[in-house]
Amino acid sequence: MPNKLNTKQKNMSKFRNTDTNHPHMTVKNDIIVGLDIGTTKVCAIVGQLAENGKINVLGMGKAPSLGGVSRGMVANISRAEAAIRAAVEEAQRQSQVDIKTVFVGIAGHHIKSMQHRGTLSRKNAFEEITQDELDKLESDMENLALEPGLEIIHVLPQEYRIDEEEGVKDPVGRMGVRVECNYHIVTGQTQAARHIIMAVRRAGLEVADLVVEPFASSAAVLSEPEMEAGVALVDIGGGTTDICIFEDGFIRHTAIIPIGGDRVTKDIQEAFGIMKEQAEIVKVNYGSCYPTESMKNQVVVVPGLPGRKPKEISLFSIAQVIQARMMDIIEKVDYEVELSGIRNKLGGGMVLTGGGSAMQNIAQLFTFHTGMEIHIGMPSQKLAKGMVEEVRNPMYSTGIGLVLKGFETSQKLNLPGNELIPKKEEPKVAETRREKVKEKVADGNKKPGFASNIFTGNWGLFKGFNEWMKDGEDFNED
Repeated sequence: MPNKLNTKQKNMSKFRNTDTNHPHMTVKNDIIVGLDIGTTKVCAIVGQLAENGKINVLGMGKAPSLGGVSRGMVANISRAEAAIRAAVEEAQRQSQVDIKTVFVGIAGHHIKSMQHRGTLSRKNAFEEITQDELDKLESDMENLALEPGLEIIHVLPQEYRIDEEEGVKDPVGRMGVRVECNYHIVTGQTQAARHIIMAVRRAGLEVADLVVEPFASSAAVLSEPEMEAGVALVDIGGGTTDICIFEDGFIRHTAIIPIGGDRVTKDIQEAFGIMKEQAEIVKVNYGSCYPTESMKNQVVVVPGLPGRKPKEISLFSIAQVIQARMMDIIEKVDYEVELSGIRNKLGGGMVLTGGGSAMQNIAQLFTFHTGMEIHIGMPSQKLAKGMVEEVRNPMYSTGIGLVLKGFETSQKLNLPGNELIPKKEEPKVAETRREKVKEKVADGNKKPGFASNIFTGNWGLFKGFNEWMKDGEDFNED
């Protein structure tokens, strides 16, 4: 289905620099940067489109969020700005790309979705339906009445109906009097979007577009057959768990749960009275979603506070804490799947991605409690060359997806481009002072042994002078 400039992209114009005299406005934006501003980390990925439609990863930078992001939303603009700067500077150093614009993910529990049906009445039933007419129908969705403080982020057309014919995917070129379309509309808080844009701009960058993060993750890890068959994507991040449900190739339901892997870390910290950094290490290296009998005899030793004894923690107890929180997440995910109304149409099952999906035995736990087929989704299928191994991890799914979404829209938006930093030409080495001195001495009647040694720094000068004096000669010519 052709990708169109949707309502959200039009709304972005009120945040974006629209000066047509901007020195970079005419640059072809064939290098895209995705910026994932997460609760635990900020990640910038620089990508270039390969001939096969995949991504060549030119560079990647990440930095701790420094407390600037809470549950997927920018809470402290100054701290978020510092994290963005650090991640982008590292990505720029690796890729040698002068980063000016970024495609940024937006998440948080304020993200909501709804279905709406639009109708277009045509005067002449014997004229072909045009793309302009469909664009007008889509733009009418901007007039929907929303609660104060909310704005439309995405308007996604699903199937069309022409007169009495249902299930039309592309009506352009067909004929009819009445055209209807079901739209999947995603809304979010205006203030949350402004906080993101302010933090990015303070870091010296321009926001090319805002993309709801589960849409980006879906682009990175799901295949077209999966979306056609029906699949639920679950992205378990640090502060949120994002859900995007597809059926017949279209997004049918979107939701964001304000609980993620960071909450698991905090549970471990509180349960065993250890530091947050220690709890994260315990979770990543020793955590499991399934406690087993064999774990009761296994312990991990955690260093105590200064002057205090180390703590021995049973792996069984750690797994119990993790399982309790993951069950909370699974119940909320399962509720959203039921709410979508298409649970029985998800032939592709459920795909888990994000950093939280790397926890041991998580797929088995989801399968046991949802009864669905579970897969772990990684962005490797969309990667071509470059830093492929570095970003193959599920935690980079959103960042890779933002790059992919950026390529879908970049040709339609008049934006500043990202360019490779030109390599500085090595200046031609001018004739040095010592070479001039050497030539002058060679032309004179000075002792060659002295002249040949005075060009290796001060020590060479004194050494040569002493050797010259040992010969019993002076500075006067014969």
